Amino acid sequence: MIDPYENLANAIVLQAVKDYRDALKKLMKHPRHESAKYTKAEVERFFHSDWYRELTTVEPEILIRKLKEEAKQ
Repeated sequence: MIDPYENLANAIVLQAVKDYRDALKKLMKHPRHESAKYTKAEVERFFHSDWYRELTTVEPEILIRKLKEEAKQ
């Protein structure tokens, strides 16, 4: 049985990934989209936070790089 706190931690990280993907897609089409720029910056700040490190062991720079590569395809 999976720990409910682990489920919550995973859900938080997955939501951040979804938000980051959405922001990157918007910025690919509209580079000046202010809301997308703000979201991208906020999620990157989260990925580099102590809280993120408490939630997961996934390296933030690797995650960011993979998400950016994915957005270019």
